[in-house]
Amino acid sequence: MDAPAGITPPEIAAHIADGGQRYTSPCGNGRMVWHVWGEGPPLVLLHGGFGSWMHWIRNVLPLSLRYTVIAADLPGLGDSDEAPAPYTAESLADIVAAGIDARVPQGQRYHLVGFSFGGLLGGHVAGLPGSRAASLTLVGPGGLGLRRGPNPDLRNWRRAASEAERAEIQRHNLAAFMIAEPSRVDDLAVHVQIENTRRGRTRSRPIAVTDTLARALPRVTVPVTAIWGDRDVTAAPYFDERKSLLRSIRPDSGFHLIPGAGHWVQYEAADRFNALLLDVLDRTASGG
Repeated sequence: MDAPAGITPPEIAAHIADGGQRYTSPCGNGRMVWHVWGEGPPLVLLHGGFGSWMHWIRNVLPLSLRYTVIAADLPGLGDSDEAPAPYTAESLADIVAAGIDARVPQGQRYHLVGFSFGGLLGGHVAGLPGSRAASLTLVGPGGLGLRRGPNPDLRNWRRAASEAERAEIQRHNLAAFMIAEPSRVDDLAVHVQIENTRRGRTRSRPIAVTDTLARALPRVTVPVTAIWGDRDVTAAPYFDERKSLLRSIRPDSGFHLIPGAGHWVQYEAADRFNALLLDVLDRTASGG
């Protein structure tokens, strides 16, 4: 299921998208877009702020060998329409949960994985009354209300005078915020970043810097695991605070750091992340 060698980043993204199915669910007066690959137990992926399903572009095909992978374009992001304003974590989670329920057959449970902004929304989805989530995995989540590292040196891509300049700005921003090792900022990552930010309309940061996830987690009754890259600029060096908070809410919660990776850990360290996530899901399924 790998993309053919020698094709461009836009062609790689299109090849992966075309290998799955697409469906929509209601989102205010518009539609929320979902992408689906594979067969097996349902695995729902929620991307980060100013992202799309492409935040999982190096994960969906490997994971689809074991699971039915259902990846969202969250409201107001990617190809999805905007949510009714004013939106909150709770109102966005209601839209997401309805979309999942429309896709996952009644009586069947699903694993839920959320990255960054998608992590805090995932916490709200998993904590809803009647949620059919079987597990919740948080990947570099926001919404914990804890100390963060210094603000990264991000540049304004909207002022770029050309596509080449925009690509260089996004390459810089990826190295400053998303990916720890600059040599791993490849052309595919730049393409994903350009497309995601170009289509981003939902302002996630004002929600992500609150403690909304910390307040939602006590309502989650299924196994919870957290994964960070140990060079994630949104969390380092304050991982002990995050571990302590999660364990204070859920003493049995899992906590993992992937060495040498930044915030976009599932892209930068895709092989290690995929293996770790599959192990987490296997342990959940076995009750371990």
